[in-house]
Parts: sequence; C-alpha cells; structure tokens
Amino acid sequence: MNNDFSSTPHRRYNILTGEYVLVSPHRTKRPWQGKKESASKKEQIKHDPNCYLCAGNTRINGEVNPDYKSTFVFKNDFGALLEDSTPFSYNEGLLKAEDETGICKVICFSPNHSETLPDMEISAIENVISVWQKEYKELGTNPAINHVQIFENKGAIMGCSNPHPHGQVWAQKSIPNEVIKKTQKQQEYFDANQQSLLVDYVKQEIELNERVVFENETFVSVVPFWAVWPYEVMILPKRQIQNIALLTNAEKTDYAEQIKVVTQKYDLLFDCSFPYSSGIHQAPTDKDYNAWHFHMSFYPPLLRSATVKKFMVGYEMFGMPQRDITAEVAAQSLREL
Repeated sequence: MNNDFSSTPHRRYNILTGEYVLVSPHRTKRPWQGKKESASKKEQIKHDPNCYLCAGNTRINGEVNPDYKSTFVFKNDFGALLEDSTPFSYNEGLLKAEDETGICKVICFSPNHSETLPDMEISAIENVISVWQKEYKELGTNPAINHVQIFENKGAIMGCSNPHPHGQVWAQKSIPNEVIKKTQKQQEYFDANQQSLLVDYVKQEIELNERVVFENETFVSVVPFWAVWPYEVMILPKRQIQNIALLTNAEKTDYAEQIKVVTQKYDLLFDCSFPYSSGIHQAPTDKDYNAWHFHMSFYPPLLRSATVKKFMVGYEMFGMPQRDITAEVAAQSLREL
C-alpha cells in the first residue's frame, strides 16, 4: 500500500457509483469536544409486554402477533409505501412528480426481544436469509413491483423506533437512485470485460489482503476501498450471484457465518451493542440483469468510541463524503478482534 494513503489527504473512487470520497487520515489526531452519545448496552429481556413486535403482543393497529418461534413477517402498520395509492402525474414547467406504490414489510429475526444477529446461531441467521429469499422472490414476481430493498436499522442512534431485533423490506414500482447508479456501473464493466465488476474486485481484495475482515469458502467481507463510514463493511459472494434467491445451501451457510462474524466484531470493537444500517443491494426484479452481483453493506455511525458518532454535515452535505480513519486501519481493527 502506498504510504501516502496513511498520511496524505486524497480522494478514493467508488467503482459501484462513480462517486468519490475524501480521505483525511491526518485528522485522526484532532481532539473531540463535540456531542457524545450514550453507550448502547444489550438488553437482557426475552419478552417485553410493551413491545409491539414481541410474540403474542397486540400491535398499535389492534392485530395480535402470533406466538412465533423463529422469524415473523407482517405488513408494516405504518409503511412508507402503499399498494393502492392514487395514480397521478404532475409536470408543470420545472416541477415534476408522479405517484409511487409499493409494499412495506417488517421481519422479526427472533422471538427473543434481546437477541440481535451477533447473538443468534448461524442456523437461525440462515432462517432469516431464507425469509429474505422468500420475500425477494414473492414480491419480485408481482408485476407492480420492480425493486425489492431489504435492510435493517439497528440502534436508536440510527433512528430505530423499536429495539426488538428486526429488519424491513420495501418493495416498490420504481428503482431507487443508488440502485440505478450501481446498475449502470456494473453493466458498463460487464459490457467492456465480459466479467462481473465485483468478481474482479473480490479477487483483488483477497490478493492484497489489506482490507479483508473475514473470509470463508464462498464469501468475503471487506472494508471497501471507497468506504464512507468509519467501520463500513461489505459482504460479497466470491462468484457472481445476481440475487440472494440464487444462493446454494453451502453459500447460504457461509453468508450467515459472515453476518454473525461481522456483527460480533462490531459489538466487540467498542464493547457496546453496535448500531448500524445494513442493506442488501441486488438486481431489480423488472427484468434479467446479467451484470449484477449482489452484496450486503453495513454503515455504522460510530467513529472512535461507543459515544463518539460520525456526523454527515457541512462539507459532506454540500461537497462529497469525507472520512478520517482509512479503510486499511478500520479493516485491521476489525480483523484482529
């Protein structure tokens, strides 16, 4: 690795979006006198009678949750998208808008109110992946759905409104901005090289072994070269897989192990229940995409301790993302845990 990367301000290119991130490694020495968050400790409650997501409890809309033993899926009571929105189109001069429809679901990972992904057995995480696969396939075959986004917000610092371990699925008519950018970049590379962009990227990362966090037989997790968040991690299959429905049984087990190991390392890093937003980017469902290579990203906000958060403000809002800790230093910290 070029020594200038560890001491000199520089820009790094994101091959998936065509955008840059500013890296300022010399700023890690600056003192912090800004806002500090309270450290998030794990709850130790198996069932909370006041939790809308716990088994047997009544949700805000009056429906009663079943006495589920594994995962539980239901339509979001306050979904950001509705199936029956009134169609409309507005185009007046420079003002343009149109209706958006979709389906939002909630996936409870476990009936245990305090059992987050790093606490779960690999087989239990495989069950969660099976639910993700089922939702992707079923929602994706709906002619009114063209994209399925699976994600998790963990921790109050990430805006999570309920501490019960859960994720969400937003399936919608249009294809979101980030997915459009990634589709374009992957297709450009595939057309030029007849090869998956991320297959070649994975090979290079494994060969360099500077940003690899954990590797097993069919998957690898890395702090991407272009990472924006301090301890951002991306989990990738080594072979090109357009979507999670195409995983073999062995790959599903390896994927579950990757999720468990990465989230365990997060909790160990600052000795707290590590907050993050994670999401799976995979091929849209409106047609076949020969260039897509699915991947899962974790965007955690913690910067240097359990109480110091990375804020996206100022220059980052008006210019481009910026980070202080290099991807190599972040990867080494996580790898060694």
